[in-house]
Amino acid sequence: MPFGYKKVLVIGATSGIGKALATKLVENGTHIIVSGRRKENLDTFIEQHGADKVKSKVFDILKLDQIPQFASDVIAENPDLDCVFVNSGIQRPFDFSQPETVDLDIFDQELITNYTSAVRLSKAFIPHLQKQQTQTALAFTTSQMALVPMMRCPNYGASKAALHHFILALRTQLHDGPGNVKVLEIYPPAVQTELHDAKHQPDLKDGHLIGMPLQEFVDEVWTRLSNGEDQIPVGSAKDIFEAFEVKRQEMYQQMTEMLSGLLKQFLR
Repeated sequence: MPFGYKKVLVIGATSGIGKALATKLVENGTHIIVSGRRKENLDTFIEQHGADKVKSKVFDILKLDQIPQFASDVIAENPDLDCVFVNSGIQRPFDFSQPETVDLDIFDQELITNYTSAVRLSKAFIPHLQKQQTQTALAFTTSQMALVPMMRCPNYGASKAALHHFILALRTQLHDGPGNVKVLEIYPPAVQTELHDAKHQPDLKDGHLIGMPLQEFVDEVWTRLSNGEDQIPVGSAKDIFEAFEVKRQEMYQQMTEMLSGLLKQFLR
């Protein structure tokens, strides 16, 4: 079955997984809007793939107060938008056994990039997606570290875990709410991108070579997106997901049903 969406906004499309997914979308005939901080990267992407297939929107998701206007502008220019892909993410090491080395401004920047901005982007785009006559989607890139943390990057794992929990609840809420909005989550393992570059994690040697080759990862994600899967753990993330996340989500559903029954007794 082909990918079911006609106009996709890819947020965080200037490099890495976001750029590779945007490329795959264009190659398979989907019209897209690419967004990110680096205008030069967006311009290059359009030059490579054509302005008839790709639009761009420069935006820094750290500017939280500007997210509502960003969403309004994108929707006004693309009223047929039916899928929003929230992909932005950064990873930084922190060693709290040496607290003098921990920069809390960078810590907060990582949390906003990986979690807070995704929540605000969701709130901004959901009303539009709910109003469409066809199925729409909100898609997120989290991480296998949303399921199991890594000591080296405690905030990365925590922020991705927060986003994962938000996604689980959001999927349930939107399933029961108006419209037909599907919620998708991709769980990458370590993938060979600039996430691990020395620019961002200077203590790593050849960090961009860590993990699964990017094209191999994107090819698998695309196949499974096209098959209609709404949760896509890849590589080692799949092993982690099958080991316990399936059971944990069963427990989440049971608890949700139980609490829903109890709340009906107390809510007016």
